[in-house]
Amino acid sequence: MSEAVEGREAVALLERTREVVDPRLRATVDSLPGSLRRVAKYHFGWEHADGTPAAGSAGKAIRPALVLASAGALGGDPQRAVRAATAVELVHNFTLLHDDVIDEDPTRRHRPTAWTVFGTPDAIIVGDALQALALKLLAEDRHPAAAAASERLTACVIELCAGQQADCAFEERAPDEVSLDECLTMATAKTGALLGCACALGALYAGAGEEETAAMDAFGREAGLAFQLIDDLIGIWGDPGRTGKPAGADLAAHKKSLPVVAALTSGTRAGAELAALYRGPMTGAAVLRAAEAVDRAGGRDWAQLQAADRMARAVQELSRAVPDLGAAGDLLALAEFVTRRTR
Repeated sequence: MSEAVEGREAVALLERTREVVDPRLRATVDSLPGSLRRVAKYHFGWEHADGTPAAGSAGKAIRPALVLASAGALGGDPQRAVRAATAVELVHNFTLLHDDVIDEDPTRRHRPTAWTVFGTPDAIIVGDALQALALKLLAEDRHPAAAAASERLTACVIELCAGQQADCAFEERAPDEVSLDECLTMATAKTGALLGCACALGALYAGAGEEETAAMDAFGREAGLAFQLIDDLIGIWGDPGRTGKPAGADLAAHKKSLPVVAALTSGTRAGAELAALYRGPMTGAAVLRAAEAVDRAGGRDWAQLQAADRMARAVQELSRAVPDLGAAGDLLALAEFVTRRTR
């Protein structure tokens, strides 16, 4: 199958996911008290800051799509997993609200972030409320897999928090004090864990056993790490017109992302130049020099090769749960889509 066809299939799958998940997502958010609901609806792009309706997007729906596609690949009924898919999307958005505060990001999805509009306390509190709603959805679900899904999602949230804490701790350490192994472990926890959990929840709702569920979790984690590698590249070289964020935003924030750490630990002159830049203020000119240094030190090439390797590992894990990969076409299309995106 060509890359263009896979891309179209993935986009169509994400659109179908939105069609089935959005009604449940909106109804769940509508159950929040008014003051919390207003901030949440703004964050999801459904309302403007003044409460009037908006036509913004709630996101790509990659994680809920993974839940539904995983359930289908293992012979389950994706419709029965809509609650689980919605719960995963709520957890994802809980992390986005908190990440925007922690990183002091001014924009998301081409408009001001919730904390810049409603204040830091409201953004944090609404993030907490979204996480609670996710667990409430599973607690109220009568599906036989709901209890196991709730346990797995809760463990995933703890792992996500550990990954976020590690990411923050890296910022306080000198440029040459973070190893690539540490950075990969952090990225797996911060990004891979939720994609793995999404795939595992789909497997549980299809009635899969422990071995299949573990393989689906591993597939999602490897694909998630590939996703993060590409995301880190976009954080340095992405087009602001497409990403909605300033060029080189991660460098300006002194982020020790995967390409950056690969460059810093390269033992090259360019890596040393990057370390020196990271010890000082990141002005516009310094950001441009830092991006060039990452490239010359091999960080860009390493991240691209590593993303491809992780996707190959993901497919290996998937074949353990779904030996006939023809039945996993939606999952493969999604995985290819997220690792070939440019924003």
